[in-house]
Amino acid sequence: MDYQYVLGGVLVSLLGSVFFMIINTTLNGEKKKVVEKVSNGVNGNGYVRMPSQNGNFQPESASGTDVVIVGAGVAGAALAYTLAKDGRRVHLIERDLSEPDRIVGELLQPGGYLKLIELGLEDCANESIDAQKVFGYALYKDGNDTKLSYPLENYPSDIAGRSFHNGRFIQKMRERATALKNVTLEQGTVTTLIEEKGTVKGVMYKNKAGEEMRSNAPLTIVCDGCFSNLRRNLCTSKVDNPSCFVGLILENCDLPHANHGHVILGDPSPILFYPISGTEVRCLVDVPGTKVPSVANGEMAKYLKNVVAPQVPPQLFKSFLAAVEKGNIRTMQNKSMPATPQPTPGAILLGDAFNMRHPLTGGGMTVALSDIVLLRDLLRPLTDLNDASALCEYLESFYTLRKPVSSTINTLAGALYKVFCASPDPARQEMREACFDYLSLGGICARGPISLLSGLNPRPIHLFLHFFAVAVYGVGRLMIPFPTPKRVWLGTRLLLGASGIIFPIIKGEGVRQMFFPATIPAYYRAPPLK
Repeated sequence: MDYQYVLGGVLVSLLGSVFFMIINTTLNGEKKKVVEKVSNGVNGNGYVRMPSQNGNFQPESASGTDVVIVGAGVAGAALAYTLAKDGRRVHLIERDLSEPDRIVGELLQPGGYLKLIELGLEDCANESIDAQKVFGYALYKDGNDTKLSYPLENYPSDIAGRSFHNGRFIQKMRERATALKNVTLEQGTVTTLIEEKGTVKGVMYKNKAGEEMRSNAPLTIVCDGCFSNLRRNLCTSKVDNPSCFVGLILENCDLPHANHGHVILGDPSPILFYPISGTEVRCLVDVPGTKVPSVANGEMAKYLKNVVAPQVPPQLFKSFLAAVEKGNIRTMQNKSMPATPQPTPGAILLGDAFNMRHPLTGGGMTVALSDIVLLRDLLRPLTDLNDASALCEYLESFYTLRKPVSSTINTLAGALYKVFCASPDPARQEMREACFDYLSLGGICARGPISLLSGLNPRPIHLFLHFFAVAVYGVGRLMIPFPTPKRVWLGTRLLLGASGIIFPIIKGEGVRQMFFPATIPAYYRAPPLK
């Protein structure tokens, strides 16, 4: 049987060579492009140059402001509250102060809830908005299911995920922010950033009455969401649109696993269920691509009944059909965008305006709240924010220090979505099957990945190891009972496919920042001296 060892040696050598080639080609960074800013008048990036002393200014509001925050969503409202608690004078500008009505941003992972506690905002996600505790996930595939519970044994009993109506959560945080006397919340539409000699000095906006206004501050923080019209000033954005979510609300039904999110590995892509109140369950149907069947002419209802409904767990089938018949069907484009900051004195990006990932894993709010805690801690030692250049250099550390949490959640979201989607490729099918079976093993095979997803274990290297453990597990299954040439080839393609999924995501996050942040000079930046 010596030929088996020879075959094994050849296979290992081949795979090693292939992996070296993949890593070498994937991780070669592109040369950084130089983006010139035009500082005379309103330029193509949306800046407006400050007039001279003899020029005509628009009326100025919120004089004596330390920080202008654009957008009062989850990130903006939480940031306004925490900076105001530290004594900053905050001008918070929001386009629409009515209660938002979204079909995403409704699930907060335990790691995000811990950050909410750090900010002192945990009461915004409690019984007052009928928020529901979430203790893990149930994963379904081909009629089989496995339950993955969050590893919460070492935490107080109140620590868990939270799910709720997004609008209620945001309104509660806005109330908390405006209860502080040094927060000014104003309805208005920010049109441009005010720039003078390369430094952002504030914003131009139209107030509720339609008047042109400006608000000046040493620091402007842009949190205007996934459709941001200001991000092009502050980052080199590359937005991807991998799929759309179709949203429904199921009423008065019980989930098979109470207080758990449910993920069905459907065809062509995943289906999600999770509670958002004591009587309502949110259903999100993922549709790959940028186009979905029309809701208006009934094509969407037909698609949901004929394609999606047969894949729904039997306990939810009738409620799902009733929700489709009710007709309140919503759609939303899912977006993904790696963080590619363009450090600019006087301004910084946060939230979905800065960094997005596929919402499959519900990690967006965890990343945003973690960023806010980090930014608050970086700003706390500073009594004066007026030295824009020194502040900008100091805050470059923010982009490195945020990487453990953000890169873990971003990479997991992108990789899981690709693994969970159905594919005609046999290698991808094997990877999907291996992932489900690996998680079903329990023990470290379940606790490890779910701790990463929950935001409780933000360690990119653990994610990398578990991802390839799934791939190796899939190859091992193929080698039983005997490694035929066909099985060896399929196993090789499985490993290559796994590499093709995760390495581009890692490249987008930044290999050095993700795995070796301590080697980045900005990691050690100290607060500027007075």
